[in-house]
Amino acid sequence: MAMSNHYKSNLRDIYFNLFEFLQIGKTVLGHKPYTTFDEATLKETLKTFETLCVDKIAASFQEGDEVALQLDNDGNVHLSEGIKNAIEEFFAGDWHRLDTSEELGGINAPPSVYWATFELLVGANPPVGLYLFSSFSSRVLEQLGTDSQKTRYMNNILDRHWGATMVLTEPDSGSDVGSGRAKARHVKDDEWHIEGVKRFITNGDFDSTENIIHLVLARPEGAETGTKGLSLFLVPKFWVNEDGKMEARNGVYCSNLEKKMGIKASATCELTFGEKIPARALLLGNVHDGIRQMFKVIERARMAVGVKSMATLSTAYLNALDYCKSRVQGPDLLLAMDKHSPRVPIIQHPDVKRMLMLQKSHVEGMRALCTYCAYMQDLSVIAHASGDEAKSKKFNTLADMLLPLIKGYNSERAYELLAVSLQCYGGSGYLKDYPIEQYIRDQKIDSLYEGTTHIQALDLIFRKIAKNGAATLQIIFDEIRDVLAKKSQATMLAHEYEALAQALAEAEKMLAIMMTKMGESFYHVGLQGNRILLSIAELVIGWLLVKQGEVAIVQRETASAKDKAFYDGKIASVRFFCQQALPNLALNRVLVENSNLDLMELPIEAF
Repeated sequence: MAMSNHYKSNLRDIYFNLFEFLQIGKTVLGHKPYTTFDEATLKETLKTFETLCVDKIAASFQEGDEVALQLDNDGNVHLSEGIKNAIEEFFAGDWHRLDTSEELGGINAPPSVYWATFELLVGANPPVGLYLFSSFSSRVLEQLGTDSQKTRYMNNILDRHWGATMVLTEPDSGSDVGSGRAKARHVKDDEWHIEGVKRFITNGDFDSTENIIHLVLARPEGAETGTKGLSLFLVPKFWVNEDGKMEARNGVYCSNLEKKMGIKASATCELTFGEKIPARALLLGNVHDGIRQMFKVIERARMAVGVKSMATLSTAYLNALDYCKSRVQGPDLLLAMDKHSPRVPIIQHPDVKRMLMLQKSHVEGMRALCTYCAYMQDLSVIAHASGDEAKSKKFNTLADMLLPLIKGYNSERAYELLAVSLQCYGGSGYLKDYPIEQYIRDQKIDSLYEGTTHIQALDLIFRKIAKNGAATLQIIFDEIRDVLAKKSQATMLAHEYEALAQALAEAEKMLAIMMTKMGESFYHVGLQGNRILLSIAELVIGWLLVKQGEVAIVQRETASAKDKAFYDGKIASVRFFCQQALPNLALNRVLVENSNLDLMELPIEAF
């Protein structure tokens, strides 16, 4: 197999989510600030970008895995030529301006459209997508920077394609960001010097750009301990004068490259600040509000990780589907006793069909979840533009609550299902002849960085549910109840509605039980938090898929033969997910209910 052609996109399902299910042509396009867009133009835009991803961006997927990154003696990281070419192809089409504001020379496309293009990008070549973080850093500067900082950096980032990173983790602190020891010493005005070492910095250095802007959390001298004492600084690889021109090399260097099991083309760096020469920095916005400022970046990164996992599972499924259609082996199970019966493509075997539908239903559910969250972001922007801040905040809060589901659920389930995808190939799946083994290695990181799955669970339970008395979650629960109440008696999805109603009841019981157990000990959340996150995610996905199923039922009535097959597949996905995934909530509710603290009382020596 030619690995350069590994990527198989699903633009048809992306169109379905955007234009048939969410109907952004009516609900988003034509509304401020998206008055210049129309459905036909955006479909053509997505098609053009898909072609770029399939033909150009995906070409260096295998090369990036096999050609090692090089770290020279001056702390510069050198990428393979194929990865650099892919990055250049992206910038050549000005795709970095897609979600940039018009004031900065961008197109200002809705978030739902941006995230659709991001799926295509990271499905084709995940490391390339990670290098292209710069456009968002310009938006962070636009929102939070001083006038001087904006002048020095924003246009340079966009026009000269400067790189950008987010720099949190330290060797001894890991996910405990508040224990970070990197120091910041004030020099004058908004200029500071940073000292310390940061680790696991994605794309901390690379040679496809002339400059890189690091967004660094550090603790000013005399600041309090914990996260509240952290401030956010801009630390460029090359210092930038007030007129926006680059000056000398700054004192931040890549001091080590991590050797990883996957996503090898992405330079995961140890960065050392202030060891050789001072690491000059600017205090972002000239305010000490680091953790809140950085969370704007973290939330974006968590969404990106969830979309990346979904995109990888999507192309894995479609590759496995093609293999199962062409691989001929064994007779039909009903004719197995007849030694003269013909051999059939393995897609005709029951277990293979089961494995394929397991992948298809889940990846379509993950895409529905990601697109719905992005749609909430669309609506928040539109409400803000119309002056309705209360509605804007509501939509933004809903999107925020969905983020731990997207990041946590997608990264966990995708890894499990990529193993199912490999199983479809039999022994051939374990070979480098097919992309699945690289998919698995490249995707596993998703459940680890930007906050592990359990950190997402704690965020969901403590910050997104308990903090406001589950008010935001109740909005979604009420939406589910509304869908259940309005179901047609003639629907083809009667059993699926029953499964959804049962899942909702189990989720409500599960949360009520956990709220009581929290009064006994937070250890219960530690032991059962992941289970609750996965359960809430599957409930929300089941709800979205049932709604999509109703759309598909209507659409297939007037569809072409090809589209009827698509809608039949969509309805089958809804049924399979509701039958096979939603019953998980009943078991999970029992396990949460029976949760005890025996494990926490077990002596360490017993392990």
